[in-house]
Amino acid sequence: MSAPKTAITPTRADDFPEWYQQVIKAADMAENSETRGCMVIKPWGYGIWELIQQGLDRRFKETGHQNAYFPLLIPLSYLEKEAEHAEGFATECAVVTHHRLEAVKDEETGKTKMIPTGELAEPYVIRPTSETIIGAAFSRWVQSYRDLPLLINQWANVMRWEMRPRMFLRTAEFLWQEGHTAHETAEEAIEETRKMHKVYADFLRDHLAIPVIPGEKTENERFPGADMTLTVEAMVQDKKAIQAGTSHYLGTNFSKAQDISFTGREGSVEHAHTTSWGVSTRLIGTLIMAHSDDDGLVLPPRVATQQIVIIPITPKEDTRDAVLASCHALATTLRKDCKFHGEPLRVLVDERDVKGKKWEWVKKGAPLRIEIGPRDVESRKLCLQRRDKPSNDKEFVDKEDFLRNVTDILQEIHDNLLNAATAFRDENIVECSDLESFHKHWKQDNPGWLLTPWCGSSAEEDALSKEHKITVRCLPLDKQDEPEQACLVTGKPTKLRALWGRSY
Repeated sequence: MSAPKTAITPTRADDFPEWYQQVIKAADMAENSETRGCMVIKPWGYGIWELIQQGLDRRFKETGHQNAYFPLLIPLSYLEKEAEHAEGFATECAVVTHHRLEAVKDEETGKTKMIPTGELAEPYVIRPTSETIIGAAFSRWVQSYRDLPLLINQWANVMRWEMRPRMFLRTAEFLWQEGHTAHETAEEAIEETRKMHKVYADFLRDHLAIPVIPGEKTENERFPGADMTLTVEAMVQDKKAIQAGTSHYLGTNFSKAQDISFTGREGSVEHAHTTSWGVSTRLIGTLIMAHSDDDGLVLPPRVATQQIVIIPITPKEDTRDAVLASCHALATTLRKDCKFHGEPLRVLVDERDVKGKKWEWVKKGAPLRIEIGPRDVESRKLCLQRRDKPSNDKEFVDKEDFLRNVTDILQEIHDNLLNAATAFRDENIVECSDLESFHKHWKQDNPGWLLTPWCGSSAEEDALSKEHKITVRCLPLDKQDEPEQACLVTGKPTKLRALWGRSY
């Protein structure tokens, strides 16, 4: 018996990385560009990013942060001030060395070439992250303890030269937000670091239906120059980990390098305690890999560019006007009278005279599809199809009942996606307390994650990581005071647990 046909080939089981690329293509989200390692984000994909931006931006402003913008080009000398930080990004930096082009005609071919000239006295680095350039601004803005806390966020693009690009997950240029704050005391800065960490965890759960494990990075995995890095780790359907967001307490490391100093309450000169935190378009890649199926993209309603797509069924021309009128009337009522999490519903009537519209919206992940034909107009019924259910499932519902329950249906779709992702993750985290089982685990295909007792050194962690091509994803926050067990490597009693996995 042949396997059922799917809209996406290969399937997840056959070739997960290629399935991922085909989902993006089928949903018309993005494409590779002429610039190696960079992508063009098309309207359907960018619309998802806009909704992520809007949701996060509201949360940032509710916690007192303001948006600003800083230069794309960073003087090389700024990075040299913070050697540890710069070294962490050095191999990924794109460097601007000239400030103009001159047209030169090739005498042999007759073609004109553009030659860089006008070498800069000091090269610029296209920002891989903005700690140094923002730190320079903070050093001007902060004079007294009364100027603190300083709570700034930037929505921007960054560039990190990527040798193995993968759309949304790893590209040379990507979009993100980076929060940067300065505080009077370590306690205030650490509180900020933890607060924004929780903002990310809550946002991924509430908007993207992605359950994450909040935790702290080990010293090996910390952000360059940070005293503490907190992370939210997500498991996707091939059981690999994605670092979905990070929040860093930077201590006074950057403020000393950038001279972010102030007159304290007792009159002495002190250095500010700083933080940084960020998420990127990698969230879209995480979303695709967490929820999508072999028929295409699956979108949680809060980040779906169109939450409801209404498809008119008009087999006969003489019924077309009545069907279209009914579709548009329903769309208007939904937009005007129904709100989901305080926002008007996003509804599209697809009037295009093309074949395969239904499958197009399946592949794009629209949460709800509604078909209305001549009989439905007469009976005041709707043919309802949900993206959290098999693509051919149909339910015929009364129009009035649907209008009363539509927001509950959308919430149910979100909850179903979250519950499925949570169950999948939990089924694929195994507790392990002995080294023999640890080594055996990683010899499997798609092995999932391991949770182990841990108090090993950085060198021991590094050795295990290299041997099995894994990393400690985090020390989970809810596992930092467990009953004592023997550390996996040292045998010493420890209350800490380490979460290990392979990652993107």
